[in-house]
Amino acid sequence: MSMQNNGIRLIGHVTSGTIDRISVRLHVSPKSVREGTFLKIKDGEDEYLGLLTDFELNATNPKYTEGFGLGQTPDHIAKLIKGQIFSSNIIFHPSLSLYGNKVYPIRNIPEHLAPVYIASAEDIRAVFGDPSDPANFVIGTTREDKHPVCLNLDKLVQRSSGVFGASGTGKSFTVRMILAGLIHYDQASILVLDMHNEYGLDDIASDTGERVTGLKTKFPAKVRVVSVGAGTTIRGNTPDFNLEIPSSDITTGDIELLTEELGLKETTSTTLAALYTEFGQSWFKAFRMMKVGAVIPEDPTKPNSRMIPAPDSVAAWANKAGVNSIAAEGLHSKMERVFHRPYVNHKPAVNGISEVIKMLEDGKHVVLSFGDNDSDLDYMLVSNILTRRIRQAWECKTNAYRNKSTNKTGAPRPLTIVVEEAHKLLCPALANQTTFGTIAREMRKYFVTLMIIDQRPSQISSEVLSQIGTRVSSWLGDDDDIQSTLAGLPGKEALRGMLSRLRPKEEALLMGWGVSMSMPVKTRRYDSRFWKELLGNIPITSGMSATGSTPISPDTSGTPSQEVDNTDEPKPSTDKLLKGLGW
Repeated sequence: MSMQNNGIRLIGHVTSGTIDRISVRLHVSPKSVREGTFLKIKDGEDEYLGLLTDFELNATNPKYTEGFGLGQTPDHIAKLIKGQIFSSNIIFHPSLSLYGNKVYPIRNIPEHLAPVYIASAEDIRAVFGDPSDPANFVIGTTREDKHPVCLNLDKLVQRSSGVFGASGTGKSFTVRMILAGLIHYDQASILVLDMHNEYGLDDIASDTGERVTGLKTKFPAKVRVVSVGAGTTIRGNTPDFNLEIPSSDITTGDIELLTEELGLKETTSTTLAALYTEFGQSWFKAFRMMKVGAVIPEDPTKPNSRMIPAPDSVAAWANKAGVNSIAAEGLHSKMERVFHRPYVNHKPAVNGISEVIKMLEDGKHVVLSFGDNDSDLDYMLVSNILTRRIRQAWECKTNAYRNKSTNKTGAPRPLTIVVEEAHKLLCPALANQTTFGTIAREMRKYFVTLMIIDQRPSQISSEVLSQIGTRVSSWLGDDDDIQSTLAGLPGKEALRGMLSRLRPKEEALLMGWGVSMSMPVKTRRYDSRFWKELLGNIPITSGMSATGSTPISPDTSGTPSQEVDNTDEPKPSTDKLLKGLGW
């Protein structure tokens, strides 16, 4: 067993290193620790906190590794000489200094022979916060001793965040848990753009067939489920209300956003500009009412009169506006898919977008489910229109709040917009056109942030990724996705292998703004125990997993040294033994 110091396991001592990479000689078997273990180096009153990022196996002389332990060495001799000629080292990546229970960025390194320990529950609390504080949401536990690890919810909503991971790694369950924490502790209003109808109402897990609790079920007074389109339901369930979009809310920019989806031509912008110039906000309705190919006789009194475009035709308007009629007719034909969307209405009974904004302003949370209107076109069009109006509302409220002469209210309520399949709206080609790109880059000062969810972060604009503060990533196998997830983070090379070696389920790497240092965790399970812990105030006990299982005991089969041995060379008696074996 490893040595104990006030209940903390001693595993080795410092032998060499730099401010980014410290080598530690183990006193225990390398099988008793794992990559990503949270470690502490104690050097007098100074403490250094960081992660185990790599392993090294060393020998005092490479020739000793040839044939050793292959049956030609007696067991009692092998055991005697093994600890003196072979050593196991780990690489410690220092992240923080701890002095007087205060955490500081790393500024120096410990001295030689400083002891290295597995971090304690107190160390975890000092870095990641006390789980009993409502601002700290327990997202998981350390993988070694199952100590609770927290995300700071106050910091989480101050900047945009991202939840990444390959398909099937549990991203949506992680997001459900974080959203439940934000709702329960009332940290911000939330708008979920729920493309796959997963978050609002109860669902059935595709892989296990088990019931998955929706946010509406647990927070019926706080969560509103809105379905896109008049009369639409969500898997047979009636939403709180149906969203219809006034045609006057559709801008020419919304259509240009759909260039790839609709297969639009380079002439589109010219035609759209001419439409808006003539009809203003009514351009969409006016263009929809025009007819393609409609003609009338130039002179109705003559039987063989030449045919000309009818007054209500696209061609007639195009000729009048000085626009290419063929291009205008082509645009009209391609926009038929938008003209006849069931949620677009010239005069809806209720302005659904205004209703959604009012709910968010009043502290409610909205899950916008797309129901059967879940094509990429629907998702891109509705999401962009809604978020553009939200942006305008929050900018107006923030400017009024900052105007001291007219300010009669407090700051706007923080708002987090959750975006699934984020690469569809934030790819490099569209990020500068969509409202989402603007929110990611500029809206933090207006109290609006994004939470983007994606399995292919490499397809998201690098400019947008640079604005992502807190990142929670499950396993990723693609090198480009790993590189994009870690972009801009300190020590990303050390984290790269760690991210690629996470277990496919129930493990994640925490990084960025919402945590004091990067940390791999065993994520909590989204089950009945989670809800009891969140709503019933049942604490997550240190030393127990989030699922209630007992902690994994480390492998202590290696015999630890009871004294720090500063000698790397084998002792003379061992040399004689080796020579006797023909080495």
